[in-house]
Amino acid sequence: MPLVTGNHLVEVGWTPGPKFPALLAAAAEYEARGIHDPAYILKLLERDFVKDDPKLRLRESPAAFSEAIEATCELDEANLAAVRRYMGQLLRVPVIEAGAVMPDACPAGSAEATIPVGGAIAVRNAILPAAHSADICCSMHASVFECDGSTAKMLDDLVASTRFGFGGRKEEDRVDHPVLHEPVWSNPFLSGLEDHAARHLADQGDGNHFAYLGRLRVTRGFVEALSKAGHDSLARSLHDAAGGGLDDPDGRSFLVLVTHHGSRGLGAQVYARGHKAAIRETRKIAEGIPDAAAWLDATTPEGLDYWEALQYTARWTKANHEAIHTRFLERSGAKPVAAFGNEHNFVWKRGETFLHGKGATPAWQDDGGRPLLGLIPLNMAAPILVTLGRDNAEFLSFAPHGAGRNRSRTATLREFRKANGETDEAAVAKAIAEATRGLDIRWYYGRPDLSESPIGYKPAAQVRAQIEQFGLADIAAEITPLGCIMAGDPGPRPWQRRQDILTPKQKRQMEHRADRRKDRQGLLKWEKGGLDEEGQG
Repeated sequence: MPLVTGNHLVEVGWTPGPKFPALLAAAAEYEARGIHDPAYILKLLERDFVKDDPKLRLRESPAAFSEAIEATCELDEANLAAVRRYMGQLLRVPVIEAGAVMPDACPAGSAEATIPVGGAIAVRNAILPAAHSADICCSMHASVFECDGSTAKMLDDLVASTRFGFGGRKEEDRVDHPVLHEPVWSNPFLSGLEDHAARHLADQGDGNHFAYLGRLRVTRGFVEALSKAGHDSLARSLHDAAGGGLDDPDGRSFLVLVTHHGSRGLGAQVYARGHKAAIRETRKIAEGIPDAAAWLDATTPEGLDYWEALQYTARWTKANHEAIHTRFLERSGAKPVAAFGNEHNFVWKRGETFLHGKGATPAWQDDGGRPLLGLIPLNMAAPILVTLGRDNAEFLSFAPHGAGRNRSRTATLREFRKANGETDEAAVAKAIAEATRGLDIRWYYGRPDLSESPIGYKPAAQVRAQIEQFGLADIAAEITPLGCIMAGDPGPRPWQRRQDILTPKQKRQMEHRADRRKDRQGLLKWEKGGLDEEGQG
């Protein structure tokens, strides 16, 4: 048996290929000359042969990406310039084939190659955890129903049926669902997360997550459009419930509950594990790749496990929506008519391509040739659009997921600060009241969140116009608002309240550590025992 084999060559970094026969022949010649130290033979091979460097690196130029967005003012221009910068960084990654940005595009972070909100990428046989972010499967779900209760009474029932904010449900208040009992917990990306799954069911979190009560006019044209698109079951349910109302030009009016949230603490933990694994695996095969662009090879055991964990997270998130809707419908005595929804923060597989959307609504045709249904909210005072995808390949067949922002939350709040730096609460309340006139707006924590009011978002009409301008989806119907519940401002969280007794030096140290955690995108938290329960997206 020779002293140096092909396995020895691979172990020290040689890539199997046409050069191997010459390397092994040279190793045998060294041995024949009386050199019997394998390590020394390997060093001689490195001296006499040029070792290939198989590691992948960033492209010199980014892959092409398309823009379904048009700037209409200076704020738009600055926002779009930042979006282009981050997409340009991301699309230099060798496994990414193409990209697109939607009308609601805006930066999602400051780290190099961070995919913007409203961004989408097509990736060959690989999954980038940071491209779907910690809020895995953030999604929309609508229940069409009939109810005799007033808007105020229904919103009271909705408040009692859902939950917002940090921490999850207490054990005595938990909600059961068959999804909690699936045999998935041996998956390394899900192992030990049973309590996170149970704690956060029927729980919506905070940020831009909401429960929206609205009204849908079901017309004959809408039902026929659904039927023509192949959504026969939904069309039939609405047709049967509307009855003779379809003969009215205005159709028949139904109530609708729409919820928006992601996978909560469960998804945050899955993401943290997936992103950590992606960074580790990418560093084995590539150099110079920003952490935000690290990937898992979808054909490896680790990649396959992560894909299965994502599928479970999607099922859990749908169950989360269903649990809230079921509790509300039962509490309010409503009669359910139909339900539908979509994800907009996820990874979808089409052939060998993995489509990643960070706040992008799938708008392609499914395997049966049906244009996908979408729900696109614009703000709490604007209609939610019910869309049918146009499968516009120029923009990777996506549509926007909302209105997006032209400025940060902090910048929005800055306009409502007094000379002493404090927020002008009266001015905030007045501005929100004017922007939501005639609607029943609830803040779960009691205090309004200006950045989540219509003031914090791009104009709804602008985003809607660009959906049509770029041919992203057909708007089949609208759900007009009656009221909405959002988390609101909870005030300082427990760890923030503790800062009141800290010295200035201790506060600076805490702020420095917080910045480091943010820069490392949650990995430090995972290494010390996991992200917090919220996994805010």
